[in-house]
Amino acid sequence: MEQWILLRKGADFEELGRKFGISPRLACLIRNRDVIGPEAVDRYLNGTITDLYDGMLMKDMDKAVEILREKIEENRKIRIIGDYDIDGVNATYILLKGLRKSGACADSDIPDRIKDGYGLNIELIERAYRDGIDTIVTCDNGIAASEEIAYGKRLGMTVIVTDHHEVPYESEGEEKNYILPAADAVIDPKQPGCGYPFKGLCGAAVAYKLIEALYEAMGNEADDLDDLLENVAVATVGDVMELVDENRILVREGLERLRRTVNPGLGALIECTGIDREKLNSYHIGFVLGPCLNAGGRLDTAKRALDLLCAERKKEADILAGDLKALNDSRKEMTAAAVEQAVQMIETTSLGKDRVLAVYLPDCHESLAGIVAGRLRERYCRPAYVMTDAEDGVKGSGRSIEAYHMYEELAGCRELLTKYGGHMMAAGFSLEKENVEQFRRRLNENCTLKESDMREKVVIDMEMPFSCVTEDIVRELKYLEPFGNGNKKPVFAARKVELLGGQIFGKNRNVLKMRVKDAAGNETEAVYFGDTGRFCSYLEEQYGKEALKQFLGRRRSKMTLSVTYYPEVNEYMGSRTMQIVITHYQ
Repeated sequence: MEQWILLRKGADFEELGRKFGISPRLACLIRNRDVIGPEAVDRYLNGTITDLYDGMLMKDMDKAVEILREKIEENRKIRIIGDYDIDGVNATYILLKGLRKSGACADSDIPDRIKDGYGLNIELIERAYRDGIDTIVTCDNGIAASEEIAYGKRLGMTVIVTDHHEVPYESEGEEKNYILPAADAVIDPKQPGCGYPFKGLCGAAVAYKLIEALYEAMGNEADDLDDLLENVAVATVGDVMELVDENRILVREGLERLRRTVNPGLGALIECTGIDREKLNSYHIGFVLGPCLNAGGRLDTAKRALDLLCAERKKEADILAGDLKALNDSRKEMTAAAVEQAVQMIETTSLGKDRVLAVYLPDCHESLAGIVAGRLRERYCRPAYVMTDAEDGVKGSGRSIEAYHMYEELAGCRELLTKYGGHMMAAGFSLEKENVEQFRRRLNENCTLKESDMREKVVIDMEMPFSCVTEDIVRELKYLEPFGNGNKKPVFAARKVELLGGQIFGKNRNVLKMRVKDAAGNETEAVYFGDTGRFCSYLEEQYGKEALKQFLGRRRSKMTLSVTYYPEVNEYMGSRTMQIVITHYQ
């Protein structure tokens, strides 16, 4: 059973509304997002590039800039080593483009997910050494690669780390001893002693800060790099970073540029996936463009996605975009099959009783483990780890819930793992096959989650009658965009909503359109996207077959529900009507 929570956060909404020219309702929604005080509200509503923090505040940024200036002047060969996901690919592109614009002799390498695994490894370093590389710059990885970096240093190479992941540590009682790699410069806002005021940047944003600082140090105009903000936005949303503080500005500014992008690759992908450029928002990055960019690294090579970003001609870009879309379509089918297999195991074995789900799917493509874990977490509202057979032992990926710090829980099982890394909400790891069952047991023995932690929480911003569902409120809600992790779409609620009649549509019968009436007698159109079978079963269980039959026959059924919803304008065949999108019901 879901837990519905109505927020009641106080402030002088009338005064805030007057000060910023917004309605008290919008002021309340902003306060619900923990934006407190006039200065923070102004930054939330009106923040621009000029409000971004100075990258030079990051620990070692000055060192990295000085090293790169020298290497560029001496025409030394620089290699960027990224990661195979959307963040790593965009970070690699940003460094590659920025360094070359600064006059550097730079190239890139991205590990193969299957052969190389995550981040730096000895083979990548040896490959760079054989190619005469003088300096390695990592992005979206490197903070946990102490051994590999030490090896690179022994070979005489200069190494700069740019990363955003948690710094590995060893525990001694309550004390944490952080293990930093012995690189020539380490840029990671999460490292101890870093004075950068915002710790939630993605790897591409950290890379952008380095390029911006380098560009300015070399006497160039940082404005020339503004086009790279679209890559920062794609990576920030695609890597599911919180859209708060600086990230909110980066994504909003990046989306503006993405809608009018001149990058042939991004333009081709937008066109190929059928997105209307004018309406492109964070949803399209997270659920359309992002999965295509990730598909290369999952099923083929991430270099394909990097080639797309680097493409200079439309014909080449169109081919690469089409390939990535086809790979993503394949990935969807494979994911659905793996999720079905995992659900079967959970619901027919003792796994279903575990508070922490640790599912071993030996035949699942290892690149899909994280997606499958995410689906399991959503379905069961529990932290989920999915493990698959890899070339060397077993690899796993985990996705978490708010009450469970995934990286720290993995640290508690470190002697069973050969490698691990990540953060609170997601992690990756490797282990020997014989340790799989013991790993599952240990995770559950260590688990302190309570039943209440494992109930889906539906956080409601406010109750709102349907009389307020107008074009004005839809227009005003745009001030809250971009939506995503940390800045969710507002959730409105209404009690005792009468269902006046409905009909199921769609190729997969997953759209339920209906007419509804609230307790005050206001009627509106409503739509529910999702498991319409479960919705109808719930109604039948509560009110009986006859009432459900009347409802689906578009007749009044006298059935009532409490619903959460979001208002929107439905545009169809040139006409505009108001409707609500129902998200939850009970």
